Parts: sequence; structure tokens; C-alpha cells
Amino acid sequence: MKIRVVSSREEIFTLNPNERIVHLAFRPSNKDILALVETCPKLEVIQVPKSYRRTISKSIEMFLQMQRIQLIEGDVWGHRKDINEYYTVPTLVIEKIKELKSEGTPAERIEEKISRENKLNPEMVSYILKEEASA
Repeated sequence: MKIRVVSSREEIFTLNPNERIVHLAFRPSNKDILALVETCPKLEVIQVPKSYRRTISKSIEMFLQMQRIQLIEGDVWGHRKDINEYYTVPTLVIEKIKELKSEGTPAERIEEKISRENKLNPEMVSYILKEEASA
């Protein structure tokens, strides 16, 4: 699973329209989020750092809910944008999520365990769980 890391507002307009998960590494304005949704019509998740999450307006949150786009907080630990514009969730993490799910582990426990062990936000783990269920 790949997460497109966007480090500036100018970069929004250069994105592939098929992007499904985007991490905004800058403090986005309402205009930036609207531009992102317009540029990437298949968008499913916008991830922002915890400190930026609090500055996003309620109106944009409601807009994203209506568009069925999840707004989650989290970071892409150890990612270097100068090397690769995508952060890839390690295959081992996805396999571990599948394994725990097949063992009948409750979703809450999976989210807790994976996020603790892999520095992945519980909301992102929840998204991966839902994606694996629909795949």
C-alpha cells in the first residue's frame, strides 16, 4: 500500500488523478484540501500530522465526510521525500494484519498492536483492515 507524500501546496496540482491515499506534510488551508479533492477524484484518505489536524475547519471536515474521504492524523516515520515521493506501508505489516484478522483477533486489538509495533496510526491500520476485507 502506497501513500503519496505531498510536501507543498504547489505539488497538489501535479498529482496523479488516481491517487487514493495522500499524506499532507504541510499545514493545509481549506483551499488546499478543495484543490486536492478536485485534482484526485478517487481520493479515499487524507492523512495529516497531529499538530495540523487541529487546524482543519469543521466545514472542511463535513465536506470530506460528504465526499466519503477519511481525514486521519498520522505521520510517515522515517520517510525521505528526496528519495521517493511515496511512503510504502511494509508488506510484512499488511501480512501481520491479515494474519491477526484470520486468527479472529478483534479489530481494536489489531489496531492497537500494529500501531504500537510499527509506528502506524490506529486510524490507518483501521483503513488497511477495511481495505483487506473488501479485497
